[in-house]
Amino acid sequence: MYVRDARHLEDYLTRFDTTLSVMQSVASLERITYELAEDAAADGVRYIEVRYAPVLNQQWGMTLDEAVDAPARGLERAFKDHGITGRLIICALRHLPPSVSLELARLAVSWQGRGVVGFDLAGGEAGHPAAVHQSAFHHALDHGMFCTCHAGEGAGAESVREAVHVCGATRIGHGTRLIEDERLTDELGERGIVIEACLTSNVQTRAAKDFASHPLRAFFDRGMKVTLNTDNRLMSGVTLTDEYAHAARELHFTFDELCRLSRTGFEGAFLPDDEKRALLERVDREFASLRQELG
Repeated sequence: MYVRDARHLEDYLTRFDTTLSVMQSVASLERITYELAEDAAADGVRYIEVRYAPVLNQQWGMTLDEAVDAPARGLERAFKDHGITGRLIICALRHLPPSVSLELARLAVSWQGRGVVGFDLAGGEAGHPAAVHQSAFHHALDHGMFCTCHAGEGAGAESVREAVHVCGATRIGHGTRLIEDERLTDELGERGIVIEACLTSNVQTRAAKDFASHPLRAFFDRGMKVTLNTDNRLMSGVTLTDEYAHAARELHFTFDELCRLSRTGFEGAFLPDDEKRALLERVDREFASLRQELG
């Protein structure tokens, strides 16, 4: 299933048709989510936000509520069995009508506090501006929902500007091409907007030429809030450990810098402050232990 020959983001996204075909029942969706969290826990992940579009799980008649309840149960089981904390982010899709996005925002709000922590907009950017879906974002924000938005991956910095200025996103998925606009880059850095960087998939979708030229290092050196993420573990054939290894090898991140990247991920998590503090205390202890082992 690994994608190694995508011509662009939209081509990369077509590969999901195969995996979606086995995600159309309540049982399969719960199992897949459980196994995703199980694999992440084995990779050393302590907290995972699973983002997906429930509207794509309705081919066999599953309701939207069932498409949220199933993965929520999978994450609950994974926490009990493997100690990994998991939450859901509901995605709307750029190519679908704004009425569908609003319905998904309402769905996310209705599940707030029951496993869902955020709302997102994903899908191909070309010809599908985020502003069309602003009513969905505003509904989520008006109800206290955290919002992120895929932007600056298949389109330029203007797409990121729209996600933040029009839609109110406080995190940006990918944001790779944000670096093309230095003024906007500085502004988002000053505002503390979190950039969710995905090295491997950005190279695969040609958002970045190669690992060495990815703007992760540039964002980090500017003092921006940036995190490392896998994007799609299956399609990209990658683990979070792999992404940190790429950051170290290709972008020359030191151990302490990698710890800062990881810590930013917890600080930017879509969680209540008390839950974030508990996770941060845990990982700080683990970082300290690692430093001792490394001498």
